[in-house]
Amino acid sequence: MQCNPGCGACCIAPSISSPIPGMPNGKPAGVRCVQLDDNNLCKIFGQPQRPKVCLQFKAEPQICGSSAEQALRIISDLEGLTGNP
Repeated sequence: MQCNPGCGACCIAPSISSPIPGMPNGKPAGVRCVQLDDNNLCKIFGQPQRPKVCLQFKAEPQICGSSAEQALRIISDLEGLTGNP
């Protein structure tokens, strides 16, 4: 599956504990990554400084749903199940 264009849910909903350029302490769940542009595209996609967790993310229908809103809800729910706020 290809990412839904302009979704950005995977750059907003989950917490990321590793450093991100511009966010040296990572990011909390529900906070928009500073590397997400106005079109909800990653500014460092394909770059070596992109966090490993981001490199490993694969878009899948059961995670991404059929819309950005659905993806944000699903990923947020999964984040909550991991014990992260």
